[in-house]
Amino acid sequence: MAQAEVKVGVVGGSGYTGIELLRLLLRHPAVRLHAVTSRHEAGEAVSARYGNLLGQVDLTFVEPDPATLSACDLVFFATPNGVAMQMTPDLLAAGVRVIDLAADFRLRDPALWEQWYGMPHACPALLAEAVYGLPELYRTAIQQARLVANPGGYPTAVS
Repeated sequence: MAQAEVKVGVVGGSGYTGIELLRLLLRHPAVRLHAVTSRHEAGEAVSARYGNLLGQVDLTFVEPDPATLSACDLVFFATPNGVAMQMTPDLLAAGVRVIDLAADFRLRDPALWEQWYGMPHACPALLAEAVYGLPELYRTAIQQARLVANPGGYPTAVS
């Protein structure tokens, strides 16, 4: 039985994490890239900027526009801390699933988040909903989640 196609957006597709994510997503048979965003490279072909993707991706970097991203089934945030929490509530309201590769949804306590990351959390009500993205511990919850939080390098390395 064939897997259903998943329309994916990548916010922050021009940074190291974003490019590595694109490389992995392009190998997945059920993924169809819909949007790759970059504020600095908007208008430039993704494969023109990253020759290793030539012939694999026929998209142009776009601004992280909520309307474009709301047309996705799943959006990854490969952005600095503080970016995903600004757009996630609207994406979830549009029925888009979100995976944040930064730390915006990693901690459940908004006061602790602010202590560690130096800014108030923009949507603290979503912290309790986010599933911690370690499949070794939370595989079933991740499969059903609307919002998945990246565990970061240290927890992943010691698992």
